[in-house]
Amino acid sequence: MSTINKAAAQVTATVISNKRIGAYHQIILSVGEVVRHCRPGNFIAIQVGGDTSRMVLRRAFAISRTSESAQFGGTVELIVAPHGSGSKWLCSLDEGSEVDVVTPLGKSFGVPTEPANALLIGGGYGSAPLFGLADVLKNRNCKVDMLLGASVGSKIYAPLEGKRSVNSLKIYTEDGSMGEKGRVTETLLEIVNNRNIDVIYSCGPMGMLRAITELVAETDVIHQCAVEESMACGIGICMTCVLPVIADDGSVSMLRSCIDGPVMDGSRVKWDLVGQVPEAQQ
Repeated sequence: MSTINKAAAQVTATVISNKRIGAYHQIILSVGEVVRHCRPGNFIAIQVGGDTSRMVLRRAFAISRTSESAQFGGTVELIVAPHGSGSKWLCSLDEGSEVDVVTPLGKSFGVPTEPANALLIGGGYGSAPLFGLADVLKNRNCKVDMLLGASVGSKIYAPLEGKRSVNSLKIYTEDGSMGEKGRVTETLLEIVNNRNIDVIYSCGPMGMLRAITELVAETDVIHQCAVEESMACGIGICMTCVLPVIADDGSVSMLRSCIDGPVMDGSRVKWDLVGQVPEAQQ
């Protein structure tokens, strides 16, 4: 059975920066030496609401980037959409505030040992962890292309940052307010074939991840996706984030996305059973 990330540590983090960028907040936390163990795809679990909060469970946030500096030590960057009570509380914090965190958690993206043609696909603020991944891939001499999509242009996170991070960038919005009108999946196979893509890394809505998996199912392209299943505890206890995943023998097991993921092989996820309990195997 999989266990919590062995490098995970509970530390008191300090808010170094909290900036509003479009529809999101870019929050930088000083976490100390534990940053050396953080990899693209890992996440951080934060105790939200303060000491008197009734919000008992931590909130999980994907790590966008990490850095080590002489001034602040190890830092992690988070991109947060202030939707629920926990994320709104986090986005309200001033610089210098302290928060209790556990990181790094979850499984990270697998990185090629040799140069490869990689395609990064992000939906909404799901693109955040892909920027740090792009840096790692380019340092491995990989060719990195990126597709970003959202319902409206205001939900595309940092398009200029994305353009600087990769070899090429295409943006899609459903209303046509930024980039091309449509979805990231509409020309996916054409891009995969024209650019000889070896591996796809994706993060975003579950429907998008499923569509990507189905489109490349008949190709040799590897699809690593960071699933967006709701997490409550972040450490594998509560079982609210389980996903149906196909094992080597063809059976379906309910795996915890906070422990066995969030990065998973898209071809192994039983997408038609997501949100359901699979029938027992005979």
